[in-house]
Order: sequence, then C-alpha cells, then structure tokens
Amino acid sequence: MYDGPLSMSTKPTKNLETFRNPRPGRHYEIRFDCPEFTCLCPLTGQPDFATIRIDYVPDELCVELKSLKLYLWSFRNEGAFHEAVINQILDDLVKAIRPNQMTVAGTFKVRGGITTEVVARYPASGYQHH
Repeated sequence: MYDGPLSMSTKPTKNLETFRNPRPGRHYEIRFDCPEFTCLCPLTGQPDFATIRIDYVPDELCVELKSLKLYLWSFRNEGAFHEAVINQILDDLVKAIRPNQMTVAGTFKVRGGITTEVVARYPASGYQHH
C-alpha cells in the first residue's frame, strides 16, 4: 500500500500498488483510458495493440496510477489471447483493491480485417452459462 512519497521502479511489474480511498462512504466511479497497451499474439509472436478501459467503483482501496502503468506495460513481451489478457487484468485488479464493481474492456486494433473488443465485469452479474 502507498502511504506517501517514495521512489517507485520504472520497470514493468505485476505488482499493483494501492492507496486508501479518500471517500470510502461515497459511491463514485474512477475511469482509466490506456491507449498504448501492447501484448504479443501467442500464435505468431507479432504485437497486438489495444486501448484498455478500466471503470470501477472503489471500496476501501484505489489503484495507484504509476503502478497500473507499469503493470499494463508488463504484458508487452507476453503472448496471450485477447480474452485471457482482459480477464487477467480484471482478476488482478479485483484481487488488489476489492472494488464494489469493475469493468475492464479492451479494444484491439485491426488484425486480419477484424477489430476485437473484450469486456469483463466484476461482479459477473447478468451472465448465464448455456
């Protein structure tokens, strides 16, 4: 947990730093737009480019922005399908801050004539397995 100024690494990391929500009794939404996300296609090894959108309603903790940037940067050299990346980001953020609710959406640039958008939500209400 972040409790004041300190020197943070500038290397990619899976460590998500947090800080106490300054208004824990208020229901408000925090939105991040991360237009420079990259990961690798697990089949070809070519880079995939995406905009990641994170919307959440905090409970007791918030995610610190520099650590979020370094966390997202950590995917740059990893091969993963779009669906796996978005769900992993959601899982890691939920584990770190335990929000009231969260949505992570990734819009991946055109590859083979197809743009892909993957959206994952916590809690996963409204979805039924068929």
